[in-house]
Amino acid sequence: MQASADRFLSRQEVADRYGIPARTLDQWASLGKGPRFIKIGRYARYRLEDVVAWEKAQQMGGDAA
Repeated sequence: MQASADRFLSRQEVADRYGIPARTLDQWASLGKGPRFIKIGRYARYRLEDVVAWEKAQQMGGDAA
């Protein structure tokens, strides 16, 4: 079983997580935005750890508890 830090998500899995089209992640990547990813061959893969870190960086407003 892989540790969560070693878990990789496809672009489609990240898009499903956010409820956005995978094409949006393509566009973000071309603009240098969005979660960090690596290329394995022609495929973009996102480490779960990087996705969660990016999500935390996007939080706005509310109390920081």
